[in-house]
Amino acid sequence: MATPITPAFPATRLRRLRRTASLRAMVTEVNLTPANLIWPVFVTEVEGAEGEIASMPGVERLTLDGVRRAAERAARLNIPAICIFPHSDQALRTEACERAWDPENIGNRAIRAVKETVPELAVMTDIALDPYNANGHDGLVVDGEILNDETVEALVKMALAQAEAGADILGPSDMMDGRIAALRGALEDAGHKDVAILSYAAKFASAFYGPFRDAVGASGRLVGDKKTYQVNPANRAEALRCVARDLSEGADMVMVKPGMPYLDICREVKDRFDAPTFAYQVSGEYAMLEGAIRNGWLSRDVMLESLLSFRRAGCDGVLSYFAPAVAEILA
Repeated sequence: MATPITPAFPATRLRRLRRTASLRAMVTEVNLTPANLIWPVFVTEVEGAEGEIASMPGVERLTLDGVRRAAERAARLNIPAICIFPHSDQALRTEACERAWDPENIGNRAIRAVKETVPELAVMTDIALDPYNANGHDGLVVDGEILNDETVEALVKMALAQAEAGADILGPSDMMDGRIAALRGALEDAGHKDVAILSYAAKFASAFYGPFRDAVGASGRLVGDKKTYQVNPANRAEALRCVARDLSEGADMVMVKPGMPYLDICREVKDRFDAPTFAYQVSGEYAMLEGAIRNGWLSRDVMLESLLSFRRAGCDGVLSYFAPAVAEILA
């Protein structure tokens, strides 16, 4: 008869704390709550353009009435903020992008609609010229070159218009050099000292943005690419320098974009700077996961798992199109 193997005492049995749901809950290291979510929504001024976006199943372009209902839903689900992305009329997009700072553009009207409907809900906006630019770029273009300093001047006007409309958080996504200092200074001078800046500090030149461009009507409009102002996906140290710069210029919070392919950057940003750190689970990430869910290849648990990965990597919050569905599950 074989002699039983007696483990050394005390035996290391890591499964002990996985045995029941109660034990697992007691030793959970990272939690996800609706407070960790920002819900990106698209609002359109184009008649007939509302409804589901083909490349983002389950996500819709909303009318102003629709964005009011979305704000009410976010409040019911305890989601603290929504982020507004405008879908503007193609006929109103120009090389000079002057509609970007028009108080009556669809983005500014949506800000006012949300604040009128649910005043306590935080409204985040996007600061970049692409929704209003005839050539699809985030900045002004002359002879094929994206102009940095001239773009920053335009972004300041855009930011002030959004602050006047009632935005709580401005999200500069343009990646121009020096724009955070310019925005912060202009906001202070104009009396908007309480408006926060969540900078897209490490925004990579990613292939994951395709469905978003469909959503805002930019697909097929972009002339060239955005590699001269967005970060090379191969460059970790450059991304960290971008974050350091934006924090030094007055950003209150920073963001890594895209999300899951860049969790290493999220972790390092949080560890190195210990500033409020966010990530954007972008349209391509959403489309892949939602498509797999709808085909039955993945369970809906993947939504929670994917968002937990951001929290584990150090993110304080995540912009995600899954926000309302996940908040309903958590509720």
